[in-house]
Amino acid sequence: MANRLAHETSPYLLQHADNPVDWWPWSAEAFEEARRRGVPVLLSVGYSSCHWCHVMAHESFEDQETADYLNEHFLSVKVDREERPDVDAVYMEAVQAATGQGGWPMTVFLTPDAEPFYFGTYFPPAPRHGMPSFRQVLEGVRHAWSDRREEVAEVAGKIVRDLAGREISYGAGVAPGEHELAQALLGLTREYDAQRGGFGGAPKFPPSMVVEFLLRHHARTGAEGALQMAQDTCERMARGGIYDQLGGGFARYSVDRDWLVPHFEKMLYDNALLCRVYAHLWRATGSEQARRVALETADFMVRELRTAEGGFASALDADSDDGTGKHVEGVYYVWTPAQLTEVLGAEDAELAAHHFGVTAEGTFEEGASVLRLPQDEGVFDAEKIASIKERLLEARATRPAPGRDDKVVAAWNGLAIAALAETGAYFDRPDLVDAALAAADLLVRLHLDDRARLARTSKDGHVGANAGVLEDYADVAEGFLALASVTGEGVWLEFAGFLLDHVLARFVDPESGALYDTAVDAERLIRRPQDPTDNAVPSGWSAAAGALLSYAAHTGSEAHRSAAERALGVVKALGPRVPRFIGWGLAAAEALLDGPREVAVVGPSADDPGTRALHRTALLGVAPGAVVACGTPGSGEFPLLEGRELVDGGPTAYVCRRFVCEMPVTDGEGLRAKLTP
Repeated sequence: MANRLAHETSPYLLQHADNPVDWWPWSAEAFEEARRRGVPVLLSVGYSSCHWCHVMAHESFEDQETADYLNEHFLSVKVDREERPDVDAVYMEAVQAATGQGGWPMTVFLTPDAEPFYFGTYFPPAPRHGMPSFRQVLEGVRHAWSDRREEVAEVAGKIVRDLAGREISYGAGVAPGEHELAQALLGLTREYDAQRGGFGGAPKFPPSMVVEFLLRHHARTGAEGALQMAQDTCERMARGGIYDQLGGGFARYSVDRDWLVPHFEKMLYDNALLCRVYAHLWRATGSEQARRVALETADFMVRELRTAEGGFASALDADSDDGTGKHVEGVYYVWTPAQLTEVLGAEDAELAAHHFGVTAEGTFEEGASVLRLPQDEGVFDAEKIASIKERLLEARATRPAPGRDDKVVAAWNGLAIAALAETGAYFDRPDLVDAALAAADLLVRLHLDDRARLARTSKDGHVGANAGVLEDYADVAEGFLALASVTGEGVWLEFAGFLLDHVLARFVDPESGALYDTAVDAERLIRRPQDPTDNAVPSGWSAAAGALLSYAAHTGSEAHRSAAERALGVVKALGPRVPRFIGWGLAAAEALLDGPREVAVVGPSADDPGTRALHRTALLGVAPGAVVACGTPGSGEFPLLEGRELVDGGPTAYVCRRFVCEMPVTDGEGLRAKLTP
């Protein structure tokens, strides 16, 4: 018999719809029912491609005896962290404060007033590695609830008061200057792994937002060290097992320091951010590898994550069927020498093993190896390797594929739109720009209501019930602004403006300029979440600062520029101290220091080859955060085009910066010079 999750849109919740646990979705009714029954609430938070979430579900939530105990003594609430990042953030903060660590699955026990009093993550079915069993935890919580209720209430109250006292104080809301950005670079240099690329030890996450800052810092200051760290990190990742050497796209992170063995789930947001970063690296250096990786990653997103409605699905699972009905992590992607021989024959298998680092012992589990490229590439037959890759990819396609989380998350689609629009423009791939346009169209049609309020998710063409949070408004605005620059269609600038007006009205603290993750009129939780740090994705705070700044450059809006400058105050406070965790904020600060530059390209017609060449030169400029408007004189598409005339009847580019305009130019070389700091 299905439980109350059967009618939800989240793939993660639907995975639990047939559990014997009587799950409730997060709702006021769930807490009312807990109050009526006088029982505590078990809050279980996870997401569909989370390996240990699946393990705990199989061990405990599918177990009838455990379910009976839960149903009798608790009210159980299941939350998809990707649908409700606000709920996840608030309770994760409590878990981390109480235990010093966090992660998913997240297991929290609450009073019927939603106040937390006991925390954990994964609990095994039997005690092991010093962890109590899930049943022991349930029994302990139940006894505390029935025998020491006052003590529980006191603990819960104290936790909520402590959380309320953790408001962010970040100084005067003044944007960082040269000094703070230089300090951030110094901090990154200290944490840089010069041998392997990247920052810190294992596990190692792709630092896409930090690389964006390094590229912009190099463009603005000429700092060679910044470019070197960006280039070497991108090269090591592209050669490692974290990158899918056959199908393109990146896994979530590497479990080791060498980028060799990944955690195999593939997330839309990682691939969108990395696709864009590799495209920007190519723009800065002309690297052939960066070009290949940007295009292969873009193609992976369109091929494997695009939904029937034109949006992009959230993730591919790490696990898949190993052919015996058992779900095993990574089995879809790894190879043994015998498997290579079976597909390629002995001679080509030997070449493939050498080229992709497949060994008899294996670099993963059960003697299998993750494909990677040698660190020093010798001479090889490119045609032969291309043929080998093609045959291996074809053979891999016959394996049971990893599951796909089909929900469309607004924020992550915004990141994908920006990446695909720019990659398509740089490499003359109009199909990629079309894919970005289709996803943008879906967001406008389905996720935006008539007041331009944004829903966070949709699935199969049905919009979800959860309101967009700050990252949704900011990342979708970022995607629309990139589309506006690439396509010359001013409607995308308008839509970005609608979203950013909501940011100013509903997410910004009018007194301090600080930003909140949820709107002022959103559902009230035990605290209003507010996190400026960039983790797997840009924080809503950083993303909003960047989008507000770009919009101000396009329109001259003082309100948007001022809000961006005040928001970047948090980067002034955190950049020099924790630069790895505020990369997008640092990148936005680089744009502010450079201007950002405003480029208007006008031509006799949209199809004019000279106009298109000048437009392309503008898009390929490396000046941090430069915005581009392209159209015909008097078209009214963009504010930046107003009053811009053709010089001698031909295509002309105008560059302005910090309220000062330079002389117009009519040739690519002249424009390139104006866009090189």
